[in-house]
Amino acid sequence: MEPVFRTLELGAALAVRATGTRIDYRDLEHLPTRGGAVVAINHTSYVDFLPAGLAVHRARRRLRFMIKAEMRRVPVVNFLISHTGTIAVDRTAGAGAYAAAVRRLRAGELVGVYPEATISRSFELKEFKTGVARMALEAAVPVIPLIVWGAQRIWTKDHPKRLGRNHTPITVAVGAPIRPEGSVPELLVTVHARMAALLHEVQRDYPHPPGAFWVPRQLGGAAPTPAQAKVLDEAELVHRARRVRR
Repeated sequence: MEPVFRTLELGAALAVRATGTRIDYRDLEHLPTRGGAVVAINHTSYVDFLPAGLAVHRARRRLRFMIKAEMRRVPVVNFLISHTGTIAVDRTAGAGAYAAAVRRLRAGELVGVYPEATISRSFELKEFKTGVARMALEAAVPVIPLIVWGAQRIWTKDHPKRLGRNHTPITVAVGAPIRPEGSVPELLVTVHARMAALLHEVQRDYPHPPGAFWVPRQLGGAAPTPAQAKVLDEAELVHRARRVRR
């Protein structure tokens, strides 16, 4: 039953209702009804885990997210990590988290992964880390592409959060399973291409006001280009390193 997880599911559904958020779920039949799979999710927002988790819940499954271990410093989050099967990733030494994820996959669970590792400031797909392909191949489970679009309007990097009753529309689209075949680089290219195609399909159906901060530059928005976003990401890493040294 997992009472903490169940409480989170109820709380998430209530939060969506309270804020008037409208979530359009597409092609949930691609989520397996049983067995393990890596669910690869694009990353544009601090809250895109919520619609992704609710989508999987609608398929009567639960998603075990991989999140950065620094979140354990927050007592409430640490409690939730310990009681929901969340996999905490130490980004300086992630071997333990990787092994735990593979064990969960082999045990028939769904593991949620952000292949980009960090939020995309351009709202387009960044380069992927190899973990999504490596764990799928090692556990012999498929990769399920999952796109969340619109959550960046609520809370993302470099912009104030808008957590009130904003009636923000969000789309969650699930792609067909990708078989765990080929080498790690080959599978990674396939996953990236399939997710990019699904992202652009979702973007085509979503209204994008010209000049809006949350709209990609190629769609007429004010978001940084991928090249500009990369510069901002690198500056953020330098700043974070300086703070650690102090």
